[in-house]
Amino acid sequence: MNIEVTKPAVKWFKEEFNESEHKHIRFFARYGGCGSFQSGFSLGISQEEPENPLAKIEVDNFIFFVEEKDAWYFGQHDLKVKYSRTHDEIEFESQEVTR
Repeated sequence: MNIEVTKPAVKWFKEEFNESEHKHIRFFARYGGCGSFQSGFSLGISQEEPENPLAKIEVDNFIFFVEEKDAWYFGQHDLKVKYSRTHDEIEFESQEVTR
């Protein structure tokens, strides 16, 4: 599994979370909401240290990651994190793994 975070999304995270410090941002499966990976579940965002990351990427002093315990949610998909100017919020896209 890979994680991609677009430049506009990184900018959003810098504005929402103090960019002067090194930040860990976890994407995790949560019950409810509307998600693009598993029906009845959606992705949450939390600021916490990684324990057993399945995937991670470092961009501009942020480490974005998904824990192994959430692998079931993603199946055979990568995660793309984008910023929506229309909704002024983060959006998630699933991308089928083609490796």
